[in-house]
Parts: sequence; C-alpha cells; structure tokens
Amino acid sequence: MTSFVQLWVYLSATPLFGLTATLAVYLLAQLFYQRSGQAPWANPVLWTVTLLALLLTVSRTPYPSYFSGAQFIHFLLGPAVVALGWPMWQRRAELRRRIGALLLAALAGGSAAALSAVAIGWMMGLPPELLRSLAPKSVTAPVAMGIAEHIGGIPALAAVLAVLTGLIGAMAGKYLFDLIGIDRIEARGFALGTASHGIGAARALQVHPDAGAYAGLALGLQVLLASLLMPFAARFF
Repeated sequence: MTSFVQLWVYLSATPLFGLTATLAVYLLAQLFYQRSGQAPWANPVLWTVTLLALLLTVSRTPYPSYFSGAQFIHFLLGPAVVALGWPMWQRRAELRRRIGALLLAALAGGSAAALSAVAIGWMMGLPPELLRSLAPKSVTAPVAMGIAEHIGGIPALAAVLAVLTGLIGAMAGKYLFDLIGIDRIEARGFALGTASHGIGAARALQVHPDAGAYAGLALGLQVLLASLLMPFAARFF
C-alpha cells in the first residue's frame, strides 16, 4: 500500500499522470467492451471519459495538469483520422461510381443534423451563441470548434456537443437502424459517419470494414461541406 501511495504521488506530480491514467482506464474500458460482446452501450470512449472525469474530480487534479500528459494521445487523433482513409482507398472504384448519390446524401444528412439541432434549441429559447455552437455538432470536434468560432459560437461548447453527439450516435445507432429497418451495412456506416463523425466511424469500423469505409467518407464529406457552407448559411440565419 505504501508503494502504491508513493507511485500515486510521483505520477500525479508529473505529466506521466495524464498519459498513464488515460491508457490504463482505456485498456480497462476496452476489456469491458470486448467482454460485453462489443455492445454499443459499453462503448470504451464513453466509459473512459466517465471514469477519467470521476478520477480527476476525486483526486482534485486540475485539467491542465492532466492534459500535460494526455496531449501525447491527443496528438495521435490526427493520424488516426487520416488512417480512416485507407478503407476508402481500397474501395475507391466503388465509391467513385456512387459519388453523386453520396454527395447528395451527405448534404441532406448534414443539413438535417444542423438545422434540427438549431430548430430545437431555438424553440427552447436558447441564446444565439448557443445556437451557433449547436450547428456544427455533427462535424468532428476540431473542425466544429473552428466553425463555431467563425460563426459567433463558443468553440469549447461546440467541442463538447460534438463529442456528445458522437457518443450518442455510436451507442444508439444500431438500435435505431434496427427499429427503422435499415439493413445495408454501407448505409449504416454512412449514416454513422454523417451524424456521429469520428466516434461513429470508429464504431462502424469495428462492426464491418465496409461500414467503416463509408463512415470515413461521410466524415470527410461533412468536414468539407460544413466548412464551406455553414459560415455562408450563418449570414442568412
């Protein structure tokens, strides 16, 4: 017990704390996810975030101290997103044949995601800066932050909303698809990538390689379309 306390004191005072805690908690969450048969509700990202938040709260560790170590994992998010392009490259001929329909589906899906969120927020009486933060919720978090800042929203809030959207989509997607009768694996993957960006794409890739490829394509299309069209649309709404 004394050795454990000494190790805790050492790690909590160095950047190793954030790195070690994140890796340890994620490995435990991933083990739980595998033991549950990869059930959507056991999503390892959700449980990792929840457990880390509890750990930081109980230990009274400031977030900047935690992030000084966790930033090394944060850096790997970029290469991880780029790696989603490999399944697309393997299916490039098939995707090229369907590019028109996929672009139209991406535009319709992205518009529905943004407009529905803003409309619900407006009916609830949310202030304008919160509505602008809601608009890019289905775009991957770094891009959502940039869009929110450009259109007058709150970047930090936009990031939180994007992560929550991704987690909800990854957990609820399978049940929703079963409920409305969507069986084609490509359609499921594309819908997850459109509505739930990187977290949804990761879930799709775990389910089936084709679902992951279409989810990665949807993620990329949403980044492009939202970055180009959302600032333009914000001038009129």
